[in-house]
This record gives sequence, C-alpha cells and structure tokens, in this order.
Amino acid sequence: MKRLIFLLFIVVAGFSCTQAQTIPTTIPPYKILTTNDQTVTPADLTKNKPVMIIYFAPDCPHCQKLINDMKPYMKSFKDIQVVMITFSDIRMVKSFQKDYGLTAWPNFILGTEGYTYTVQRFYQLKHTPFVAIYNKGGKLVQTFEKQPEASDLLAAIKKI
Repeated sequence: MKRLIFLLFIVVAGFSCTQAQTIPTTIPPYKILTTNDQTVTPADLTKNKPVMIIYFAPDCPHCQKLINDMKPYMKSFKDIQVVMITFSDIRMVKSFQKDYGLTAWPNFILGTEGYTYTVQRFYQLKHTPFVAIYNKGGKLVQTFEKQPEASDLLAAIKKI
C-alpha cells in the first residue's frame, strides 16, 4: 500500500511540474493604497490607454535597477499608465517614489496592496520585479517574469 501511495505521489508531482504557468490575460483586480493616500482599482484607469503593471518591492535591488534603467527613457513611457504595486508598507513606497524621482511622472501610480497579496496570487509571483503590459483594450500583450532591460520594455510598448 505504501508503494502504491508513493507511486501515486510521484505521478502527481511529475504531472504538476510539467504544467506551464498560465497568466490571466486581463488586468488584475487590484485595490491599492497610493502614495497620495487614495485607494484605487482598475476602474480608475483611463479607458483606451495602455497599462504597464510593475509588481515590485522598494528594497529589491533588481526593482531599483529597473527604475534606474528606465529613467533615461521616461518620455517614451509617458503615454502608458504605469501602476507599480507592492505588498510593502506605504511609507516605504513613498520613500521609493521620492528617491527615484517618480513624482515627476504623473502617469506612474505607486501603491501597496498590503497583505492581501491579490496581485501576487493573480500572477503567481515568485520574484520581483514582475512586469505585465496591456494594450488599450486591457488585454495582456507581454510579461516579464524577471527584471527586463529598458530596451525590452520599449520594444514591448511599440507593439501596442
């Protein structure tokens, strides 16, 4: 009996390892507290405008590098609604926004989902930063599960 249970366990484990992670094609149902102390959801996004969701952690070196790499190209991202979401405390998010000069870019919305982890579960995230780019219709165009280069993001937004 033990052998049968062990064999069944191996088969199930092997099957689950071969299943590809599928990312939903819609914008996640987030609810975040922004650095302006407002609660926003996808309903607050401007209609018919592309969206870039960046799931980050303010103290993540890869997330910090991503923003630093994007800085020289910020004008190229001005027509994209960039929503940066974290689970971290709002004070850390405010410091991150200030430290990286993101207050100069009104199309960047930074906020925390707190400990709901809704967005983390939605994307089944294991690492930060994670980037998802959506077209004007709110459909997923491309994702980056690891820190992308700014050039990769620019190439992705040219597709939309």
